[in-house]
Amino acid sequence: MKSLSLCLNKLLEEGFTENFKATDKGIQSIESTKVYKPAQIQVVNFYRFEGASDPADNSILYAIQTSDNVKGTLVDAYGMYADSRIDDFMKEVEDIYKKNTTTEKA
Repeated sequence: MKSLSLCLNKLLEEGFTENFKATDKGIQSIESTKVYKPAQIQVVNFYRFEGASDPADNSILYAIQTSDNVKGTLVDAYGMYADSRIDDFMKEVEDIYKKNTTTEKA
């Protein structure tokens, strides 16, 4: 996908309607306020976007499905501007993901 907004729109069409944010306790659905631990989510796919002229514009979009079948997205900066809470959380999810399932990555 060419842009973050196009990719978000496509995921929305595919049912990824929740928005997640990082907290000290895990990732939280903005809509329901429920907090999920790494073992409760699966990263179905992720997309990296690079800024044309500024490395500060790099971002990553995660398509997430939770253990209770909630589907949504989480956006983070990529590289040195990344949110350390998201980075630490995703490192734990990737370990679980690699052991339990395989999904397509883009």
